[in-house]
Amino acid sequence: MGTEQTTSVEISEPLLQDENADDKIRGVNADDQEIERIPEWKEQITIRGLVVSAILGTLFCIITHKLNLTVGIIPSLNVAAGLLGFFFVKSWTEVSTKLGFSVKPFTRQENTVIQTCVVACYGLAFSGGFGSYLLSMDEKTYKLIGEDYPGNRAEDVKNPGLLWMMGFIFVVSFLGLFSLVPLRKVMVLDYKLTYPSGTATAMLINSFHTSTGAELARNQVSCLGKYLSISFCWSCFKWFFSGVGDSCGFDNFPSLGLTLFKNTFYFDFSPTYVGCGLICPHLVNCSVLFGAIVSWGFLWPFISLKAGDWYPSGLGSNDFKGLYGYKVFIAISLILGDGLYNLIKIIAVTVKEVSTKRQSLPIIKEVTDGNTSKLLAEEKKRDEVFLRDGISNWYAASGYIGLAAISIAVMPMIFPALKWYLVLCSYLIAPALAFCNSYGTGLTDWSLASTYGKIGLFIIASLVGSNGGVIAGLAACGVMMSIVSTAADLMQDFKTGYLTMSSPKSMFVSQIVGTAMGCVIAPLTFWMYWTAFDVGTPDSPYKAPYAVIYREMAILGVEGFSELPKHCLALCCGFFVAALAVNLLRDVTPKKVSQFIPIPMAMAVPFYIGAYFAIDMFVGTVILFVWERINRKSSEDYAGAVASGLICGDGIWTIPSAILSIFRINPPICMYFGPSVST
Repeated sequence: MGTEQTTSVEISEPLLQDENADDKIRGVNADDQEIERIPEWKEQITIRGLVVSAILGTLFCIITHKLNLTVGIIPSLNVAAGLLGFFFVKSWTEVSTKLGFSVKPFTRQENTVIQTCVVACYGLAFSGGFGSYLLSMDEKTYKLIGEDYPGNRAEDVKNPGLLWMMGFIFVVSFLGLFSLVPLRKVMVLDYKLTYPSGTATAMLINSFHTSTGAELARNQVSCLGKYLSISFCWSCFKWFFSGVGDSCGFDNFPSLGLTLFKNTFYFDFSPTYVGCGLICPHLVNCSVLFGAIVSWGFLWPFISLKAGDWYPSGLGSNDFKGLYGYKVFIAISLILGDGLYNLIKIIAVTVKEVSTKRQSLPIIKEVTDGNTSKLLAEEKKRDEVFLRDGISNWYAASGYIGLAAISIAVMPMIFPALKWYLVLCSYLIAPALAFCNSYGTGLTDWSLASTYGKIGLFIIASLVGSNGGVIAGLAACGVMMSIVSTAADLMQDFKTGYLTMSSPKSMFVSQIVGTAMGCVIAPLTFWMYWTAFDVGTPDSPYKAPYAVIYREMAILGVEGFSELPKHCLALCCGFFVAALAVNLLRDVTPKKVSQFIPIPMAMAVPFYIGAYFAIDMFVGTVILFVWERINRKSSEDYAGAVASGLICGDGIWTIPSAILSIFRINPPICMYFGPSVST
């Protein structure tokens, strides 16, 4: 999934691809693949595969929602999707064989279809805006910003509803799949774009379907299952001590002392965040911690001393006229600065590469050893499979036009402020932006879907103005974000399919099926959180940090900057310029230096949320760092499985926790920590 992995989520470091990775894929078991029969595209899509995809899609939607509603960082779960897909179907075939049933063999193509379907499904839990632009429209976020806040109107409120959210996701999520289909040969074969995550996924799936790879996969599944069980049991144990409210339990354990605890510096024993630390690159984790130190260690304590001077004293902790306003707007400035820089950079690279037709990141290298003819034959076979099952340009164009017409008609019914001609304009420019994002993802593994969404948000909000501009801007953000995200995901899946000799038609159909699943599963799993927990409240575990940020962006698009607290605009400009400068410094310095320069986007997250999850992620990265020093091969083989187990176990516990909450069954114990009282 080339979403903002992150992706996403927006927090993602480009995967450093081994320059010989594709040669390895081609060279591993070439003899086996020569005698392997390539199934027809219809045979690659099976009932058992779709059942497994629905189960895993539901699980990963739950996990993605939890991360979206807590910290907003979404690590890539592609490896877990491929691994669990292999495990489920392999178990299915073995059990059926022992019971005497005749079953089709499990092929790498079916494995690829499952992985594609799962990623398409849970990708909508992110790009669907359930933790960002859709939630920004609700009454809680409106009241949190302040009913008297300039530009924050009661008319610009639309509370979550299961039916209208499903309708919205259905009408916007499929267009991206049709926007770039005619360019699949250009992107994969002519430009030979790397799509590092897609290539890595293909390498993983290819390795599963060899004798040695299958044994490693079984060990990885065993490791994942063990840590999933540990994580689930630990989350269950923590629940008994979490009491009523938000101040009890291990989630509020002052592990670094009460003074640091007041500034959100503590380890909260979260398996999910530790797992994220194991998956995310070291630089991302260290950048998050650095951002936490800068903001909660220095900047916010300094600004809080200015109460009564820079802003009125005695304001509530969530009042935008006080410290809370600085937190939100400075975080926004860092996010926009980082996003703008990378957008300009990737568009510049894209224009340069397209105009000169240079292959700056070639993935096929000349082979000069004795295996030349074998590898060339293997490459020819891949090209034949990729070109055999074509998807007609007429079908893609008519699909895009037809879906756009439906969306143009339906969107104003859901969001009256978003006029049909604004939707039409969005769909006219969306394919060009989708191409830029897909090409950039192929070069860098960095999807900027949310950045394109924010651009649409600002433009539409400013065009509509005060009479509905907030809702219209947020809805337009969803339209743009969905198209460019799904287009990049599909092109990355075409790359994976090319390397696993899967039919492009099966990839396209599995993307459509996975998207259709996601249109139902993502809203339903979000609705579980919405009904069971206090979503969107700052003191809740599910504070939905990006909901406030996106609504404030829409208000800024309508009203401008006149109502910011004192010196807030100057600080925002400073951090915006700093984000640009740091990114530029990362690009112009040698790699041995740039690898230690923090990522502004990652730094921005704790500015608003707090430092506690940064501590957890740093613990994860320290564990991985030590593991790599002790046994690098073991860490490469099993770190992803351990991380996925920790994340999945904690995510699965969400289901019984939500059921207990719905039935108003509260934890029996409140474990609370406070200063000792001298008598």
